[in-house]
Amino acid sequence: MMASRRRQAGFSLLEVLVAFAIMALALGILYQAVGGSVRGVAGAVRDTRAVLLAQSVLALYDRVPPEGLGESGTTPDGFAWQLSSSPAAGSVENPQWELHEVIARVRWQDRDREREFALVTLLPVDVRAP
Repeated sequence: MMASRRRQAGFSLLEVLVAFAIMALALGILYQAVGGSVRGVAGAVRDTRAVLLAQSVLALYDRVPPEGLGESGTTPDGFAWQLSSSPAAGSVENPQWELHEVIARVRWQDRDREREFALVTLLPVDVRAP
């Protein structure tokens, strides 16, 4: 009766190794899932910042100067922006409202690739400008 008690007193080495192997697999899968989520959130934050930067650059102008727009710059956190304009197709038909197509482009590095976002709008040419 004493021998059977000793046998049931604890786990065998094989049982402990199997438990550790299962735990290691589960932790590895959990680590990959959390890492993917964090990378996704970081990418979404950078995308949102690019959209907000493009909107902010477009909001600087409500009219285009007669010579057009051609500006660019960078931000301290690695975003490069460019604002350009060109006469819009069809705006010549109505000389009262000459329109320019205004494009705000934002570029940034995301891991090992370059990303770009662009917003396009139409703005009237400022006829009051000298």
